Amino acid sequence: MNLTIEVIPVPVTDMDRAKEFYTDKAGFKLDLDDEVAPGMRIIQLTPPGSRCSIAMLEGMPAAPGMKQMAPGALQGIQLCVTDIEAAREGLVKRGVDVSPIRHVGATGWEDGKGDIWNSFMSFEDPDGNGWVVQEAPSELSER
Repeated sequence: MNLTIEVIPVPVTDMDRAKEFYTDKAGFKLDLDDEVAPGMRIIQLTPPGSRCSIAMLEGMPAAPGMKQMAPGALQGIQLCVTDIEAAREGLVKRGVDVSPIRHVGATGWEDGKGDIWNSFMSFEDPDGNGWVVQEAPSELSER
């Protein structure tokens, strides 16, 4: 049986501000913005080329047995790109505050690109949820 990751909840304080950030700045595609029940809104967005989406929820109770995450608590969700320099340039042009490209070296994190699978950058959404972008050697369908 396959277990696929398809939706990751992202805790935010302002749904409209987050929607604007993820669509206009991060380049995600808006899949859904709907009030699914009175006072319960879901915004679902998908990064370009991904089969996994993010969902921002407002007024929804936590799923049974789950805890609510505070806005900014989500850290380290990783996106992959095949050209990290072009991806960084695109994010910066759209107004995202992106870290320099770094790699893990002999002394820890070092500036500049590394070898295959060892080039990273990061950014945060307006609430402080932290994202990592890693350079992959090829598209997922080719790996």
